Amino acid sequence: MDTNNVIRLPEIMRITGMSKPTIYLWMSQNKFPQSIKIGARSVAWVEKEVFSWIQERINARDAQVNGGAK
Repeated sequence: MDTNNVIRLPEIMRITGMSKPTIYLWMSQNKFPQSIKIGARSVAWVEKEVFSWIQERINARDAQVNGGAK
């Protein structure tokens, strides 16, 4: 079964190494997955969207490295 687990900001900061201001800045620039509202004053991110974003960064790095080796 495909689930949509959500993760909170401290975990986002831990797994990305980014600060809270950077996360919110990149979200405003559509460079990072958008959060979802999970309560009146709570937000979280869909885990698979964040890990897909990380994988895209890895793929871009690898393409640049491999493209530069030609």
